[in-house]
Amino acid sequence: MTYLRQLLADDGPRPSLHTWAGARLDRAALDLASIHFPDLQPEPFLEQLNDLASRLGDRLRNFNDGRDFVETAQRFLFGELGFHGFTGDDQVFFDPRNSCLNQVLERRTGLPIALSVLYMEIARRLRMPVFGIGLPRRFVIQFDDGNYSTFIDPFNGGRPISVRECFQLAESQVPDPALLQRVSPKQIMMRMIQNLHTAYVRTQDFGRAVSTLDLMILGAPDTGVWYKHRAVLLVALKRWMAARKDFEKYLLLETEAADRDEVIGHIRAIQQRIAMVN
Repeated sequence: MTYLRQLLADDGPRPSLHTWAGARLDRAALDLASIHFPDLQPEPFLEQLNDLASRLGDRLRNFNDGRDFVETAQRFLFGELGFHGFTGDDQVFFDPRNSCLNQVLERRTGLPIALSVLYMEIARRLRMPVFGIGLPRRFVIQFDDGNYSTFIDPFNGGRPISVRECFQLAESQVPDPALLQRVSPKQIMMRMIQNLHTAYVRTQDFGRAVSTLDLMILGAPDTGVWYKHRAVLLVALKRWMAARKDFEKYLLLETEAADRDEVIGHIRAIQQRIAMVN
C-alpha cells in the first residue's frame, strides 16, 4: 500500500492541475482495494486499463477533438463494454466491492467515484484532460481541453451533463459554483476511503473499518472525530490500549468537545479493564 500512503501523507502545497496529471489514481485505488483483497496483484488490472485505453484510442478519429473523445468513450466504455451504475437497495450500494477498482474492472459496475476513477485513468493514458468533480451526493468528472468542456456522469452511462444537471445531482437549492471545483487526487482517494469505511461499518466488519480509518487519519491527522470513531471500533475489537490512546487524542484535538465527559467515562472504563487484565 506504499503508493496510497505516500499520496495521503503528502502535506506539500496544493498542486496545480498540471501536476495532478502525474498522479496514479489507478495504483492508489488498487492499494485501497487490497484491504478487501489482501492477495491482490495490481499488474493484471493495470494491464487491463492499458488495454482499454489502447482500444479506445484506436476508435478515436482525431486526438485533438475533445467532443469526439467524450462521445467515443461513452459508446465504447458504457455501450460496447457495458460499464454501468447499478440500481438496487442500500445493501447493494454499500457492497465493499463497489469501491474496489479491480472489481469495477471485473464486474463493470461500481460507485460513481470508482467508475470516475476508471474513466480518468483511461483518459490519462491517452493524455486527455479529465478532472474529478466532488459533488456532495454524486461524483462526476469534467473534460476540459480549453476548446471543448463538458461534465460527464460515469454512473449514468457516461453521458455529458450540464451545469444545471450537476446542481440537481448535488440536490443543491442554490447554484453554487464552488460545488463544481476540481478535486485533487488526494481528495479523491480520501472520498473513496470514506466510502469503503462506511461499507465496512454497515456490515460490522470492524477490523477492516479500522484499516480505513488508519488511512483517513494518515491523510488528515488533525481531524479529531476520526480518532473517536476508531476508538469506538477498537473497543468493539477489545484492543483496549489503542482505544484509550485514540480517545485521548480526540480530547487533545477537540478541547471543546460537547461529549468530553462521556469520552472521559470511556477512558476510565478502559483503564479498569486494563487493570483487571494486569
